[in-house]
Amino acid sequence: PLGLKEHALPTQRSCLSNAGGNFFMAGVGFSFIFSWLLMLLVLIAFLLGGNAYVLVCESWRSQQLFQLVDTPGLIPGFNLSEVLGDESGTVNFSQIYRQCHQDAALWQTLHLGQRVSLDELFNLSQHTGEISTAFEKVNITLSPISLLNESQGDLLLNASRAAQPPNFTHTLEQLDQSVTVGSLQDLATELEQLADEVGTEVKEDLKADAGKLRELDKEMQASFSGPLQSLRENIQLVQSRAAQLEAQTKTALDKANETQDFLGREMVTIIKNETWAFLEELLGFFKTYIAWAKSSLTRDVGRCKPIAQSLDNVEVITCNYVLDSLNAFWFSLGWCTFFLLPSVVLAVRLAKFYRRMDIADVY
Repeated sequence: PLGLKEHALPTQRSCLSNAGGNFFMAGVGFSFIFSWLLMLLVLIAFLLGGNAYVLVCESWRSQQLFQLVDTPGLIPGFNLSEVLGDESGTVNFSQIYRQCHQDAALWQTLHLGQRVSLDELFNLSQHTGEISTAFEKVNITLSPISLLNESQGDLLLNASRAAQPPNFTHTLEQLDQSVTVGSLQDLATELEQLADEVGTEVKEDLKADAGKLRELDKEMQASFSGPLQSLRENIQLVQSRAAQLEAQTKTALDKANETQDFLGREMVTIIKNETWAFLEELLGFFKTYIAWAKSSLTRDVGRCKPIAQSLDNVEVITCNYVLDSLNAFWFSLGWCTFFLLPSVVLAVRLAKFYRRMDIADVY
């Protein structure tokens, strides 16, 4: 439009206008030369992107792809149930995919319990029978148990007899009497009587001595009455316990002999019973561990939700990023190809008004 002059004759058009018309015709020529490549590219991209989107993405979202994969005989000689050892023949890809979406373990998803029996693998009954048989054959031999031999028993009896205290009867009779040989109170009374008979000079001294004797008697009674009573009680306690010492020693010796006979008769049985109780406790630990292992293996180990999520991620990347971009690309090129024909017509028509003519068409 910049080089086109409205009133110029066709034979006198400018170089700029002529160049514009030549470019129009060059565009038409390049369109005819290379348009088939553009059409072929659009066709190939359409066949790849469109068909892949329909066959993969839409069938994936409608679950028709899994139905196609689960079709028997789709792959000759391939049967998923036979590969996984499923006797029922109901295992398929769609079922595995759904269970993996629910975060199930591979043991449940692949029906591994039909191939491997955990009850037989972790069966302790046969081992328990072997342990019981081996335990019954065990012969326990103990050396004779001697708590007290005969000489030690005689020594204890002799010691209990020799430990008898002497006769404290005379001692107790003496303790019941006064601390002094004579009574100080009587002596003080005699001194007072004597003071009344003698003269005045000695009278006061005798009464003073009588008072001192009475005070001395009170002090002695206060000082010695408690210890004497305690001594009397201790002597009586020693006599009562010493009398029981021999009987207690005989009772203890009889119990020791009974214990020794019981140990010699029942010790082997007691050891066997306690050992078997210990073995049963160990077997209980093993049973608890096996139950935990079976539960973990069938419910917790090998959860396949990451596999389902990986498949979903592959579908998102393939459909939303790769195929959508490819479809947008061929769709854009298709419209370019569609508008190529009117652009050729317009270019041919416009070139007539831009190019310099050799002969002017003047009517």
